Amino acid sequence: MAVTIGTPPATGWWGVRRRRGPGLRLRMTLVATGLVAGASALLLWLGWLLVGGVVAAVPRLPDGSRVRVDGHEIPADQLGVVLGRHAREQVLTSGLVAFLCVVAATAILAWVFTGRVLAPVHEVTETARRLSAESLGERIRLEGPRDEVAELADTFDQMLDRLQATFDSQRRFVANASHELRTPLAVIRTELDVTLSDPDADTEELRRMAGVVRDAAMRAEQLVEALLLLARTDAAGLAVHEPVDLAAVVASAWRGARADAQRRGLRLSFDTRPALAVGDPALLERVAGNLLENAVRHNVDGGWLTVRTEAGPGWSRLEVASSGPVIPPERVTELFEPFRRGVVARTGKSGAGLGLSIVRAAVAAHGGRLRAAPVAAGGLAVSVELPAAPA
Repeated sequence: MAVTIGTPPATGWWGVRRRRGPGLRLRMTLVATGLVAGASALLLWLGWLLVGGVVAAVPRLPDGSRVRVDGHEIPADQLGVVLGRHAREQVLTSGLVAFLCVVAATAILAWVFTGRVLAPVHEVTETARRLSAESLGERIRLEGPRDEVAELADTFDQMLDRLQATFDSQRRFVANASHELRTPLAVIRTELDVTLSDPDADTEELRRMAGVVRDAAMRAEQLVEALLLLARTDAAGLAVHEPVDLAAVVASAWRGARADAQRRGLRLSFDTRPALAVGDPALLERVAGNLLENAVRHNVDGGWLTVRTEAGPGWSRLEVASSGPVIPPERVTELFEPFRRGVVARTGKSGAGLGLSIVRAAVAAHGGRLRAAPVAAGGLAVSVELPAAPA
């Protein structure tokens, strides 16, 4: 037997909590009407008391005399009492009519004005109901005075901006992963099919097949790791904010690219001065590593590579420049799109084509600036500027 702890929320068939009791507009109208009705009733009662007391204070007439009021003769000593009662009846009759009119007018005006005040809130509600993963581009963009309701609408729009960025990042991740993983998976399947269909496959052939499958699996693993890092960087802000020395980051990241640079005979020039920036050390090391790996991988044998760090007022800079193939200036921006390798898209033999995309996303997450320019004789120069750590 299942036991439920607590009271389950009241929800409709679509999973949305049902509203209990009157709406905000009706409650505001009832409160305003109740306050005006109470104040009017108090004024009517005070008027009833005052009028009766004032009219009753009439001059005394001689004892034994009689006066005619409304066709009736009454003793003179009862004149004040009769006039007071008559005045109170008139005030009560007229006051009740005015009371009902004031209460009715207050209810109508409160209903109309609260409706106008709450119209933006209803607009926010309707927008939220229309939203789905395919329509996150819709915004309220409320016009008018900058009051609390406008602040609510602006906050809702900002929330939608964050949600859309997250959904877009997830879509890009799924699309890129599904597209790029086809190649290593196809290689693995082809090698396995060919080897299994060969009845004469020997140990050497099996070793060759295993090596190809291992390389394809490693490429798929690297691709998935790069895609996950890119998705996390695009969708979320920085989790760590601490001083990071760009010179130390470059020294750590260079260990992974040094062997390839020596193998290709590159001429190296490092001018790494202390430059403190604020950010995530692991992510900034990935930025430096991707820039260095990209500069080595897309260089030419016997080419050159220069790395420079410096600190300025309010910023710290990392510059990586290298020789390489000639890049048209109009193609530089494309290099920072996913799966661009040099001037070739999705056809590179090494790397996942995501290095510079990760650099761009990481620099944006740090609130920095990224600049890139082709080298006249061939190659690329990339400059990263990041907020400096406070002294």
